[in-house]
Amino acid sequence: MTFRKYLVLAGVTVFAAAGDSMLSHGMKQAGNISLHNLASVIVALTNPWVAAGIVLLLAFFASYMNALSWADLTYVLPATSLGYVLLALAARFVLHENVSPLRWLGIALISGGVGFVAGGPALTSQHHAEETEQVVATAAASGAER
Repeated sequence: MTFRKYLVLAGVTVFAAAGDSMLSHGMKQAGNISLHNLASVIVALTNPWVAAGIVLLLAFFASYMNALSWADLTYVLPATSLGYVLLALAARFVLHENVSPLRWLGIALISGGVGFVAGGPALTSQHHAEETEQVVATAAASGAER
């Protein structure tokens, strides 16, 4: 895997954790919102922390789409699980939330599972991918005939 691909996976991880943290902080400042009261939603959207969180989550989404363009979902999602650790650390030390030992154990188990998939290939073999494309093309052609 190239340095660029590692950078994209790091972007997915960091943008998600930072975006979620900022969004959480901003929404705690904005207070309760309701879809029945759109003014409260608009006020929340004007909070700088909420806006920054949304921008970072958009960057996460762009990085995630990029990663999925060259790797399987079953590789990308576990490879970015470091985000759970970063998010828990940000919640504990930046947002001053209580993270219970049971949650830390869960985060450790999730992160430990990455070792099982990290050694495998990022992309399913080319032969399997060609078979999948052929199945999709056949299904599309049969759907067009109806």
